Amino acid sequence: MTDPTADDAETEQLTYADTGVDIEASEDATAALLEAFGSDLMTEYAGLLDIGDRYLALATDGVGTKLMVAEAIDDFSTIGIDCIAMNVNDLVAAGVEPVAFVDYLAIDEPDDELTNEIGEGLAVGLEESGMTLLGGETAVMPEVVKGFDLAGTCVGLAGKDEILEGEAQVGDVLVGFASNGVHSNGLTLAREAVTRNHEYTDTFPHDDERTIGEELLRPTRLYTELLEAMREHGVRAAAHITGGGWTNLLRMGDNEYVIDDPFPAQPIFEFIQDEGNVTDEEMHRTFNMGTGFVVAVPEDRAEELVADTDGRIIGHVAAGKSVEIRGLSLT
Repeated sequence: MTDPTADDAETEQLTYADTGVDIEASEDATAALLEAFGSDLMTEYAGLLDIGDRYLALATDGVGTKLMVAEAIDDFSTIGIDCIAMNVNDLVAAGVEPVAFVDYLAIDEPDDELTNEIGEGLAVGLEESGMTLLGGETAVMPEVVKGFDLAGTCVGLAGKDEILEGEAQVGDVLVGFASNGVHSNGLTLAREAVTRNHEYTDTFPHDDERTIGEELLRPTRLYTELLEAMREHGVRAAAHITGGGWTNLLRMGDNEYVIDDPFPAQPIFEFIQDEGNVTDEEMHRTFNMGTGFVVAVPEDRAEELVADTDGRIIGHVAAGKSVEIRGLSLT
């Protein structure tokens, strides 16, 4: 990736905070909310309820401003997959098998074509993740919502010995798994960057068979197929690379996460960076940059995990408290 210079007189540098999303402020607000409840059965990615010999787990999330790209090019066929994936992947990061889902669609006016396309995407995500749709709600609220918003809640089950420890250890190996592109995070920054000089319907410069909007709408990858191998090969902790980008690795514990060989960033990231004059550090604090999921596994189990999945060894865990990647030190 190229790091734009701070004194670029022609194009103002963009940051996620500049576009209205302050990750640190958001995390502080979330922490304050959780503190009010005082739950001690909360992992970094899901809440757990003890139901005897197992835990019932819940995760909830939405699609975010990726919906605005879908609306701009009138293509809602994949955002249902994103809604499923953003929830499912959080459960997988806790070591939980997702089993059921409910969706919530808030809309300013009924639209059969829109809801049908969203439903098609939800159906694909449900099938790929092996879940059942238990129900949902469509709320028509013209005085509250302009356009629409889509979110959902995922229910999972896990034996008490199946929940990941959640803490990586010094000496562990980091195994990464490729993303499909931007996924469903950082779209506020991405949208601001690419629309400086382009329309979503313009041809994507790196692929003349796709538009910029279509490239941004690539659906979030589902990582449910990793669960069995993660359990079999002793994965200690996992990180779903979402909001906050590569700093999500710090959710696996206070260590130094040294990334020697990450998956290459797809061309969409170079395009966003160039169009928005975004620094390398801001890109890695905002986007997955080609790697959507990372696990920490004992050194003697890493090769087995790689052999049973499409992952690859991308680094290791050392003493410290940072993420070291591509010449950057993120804290």
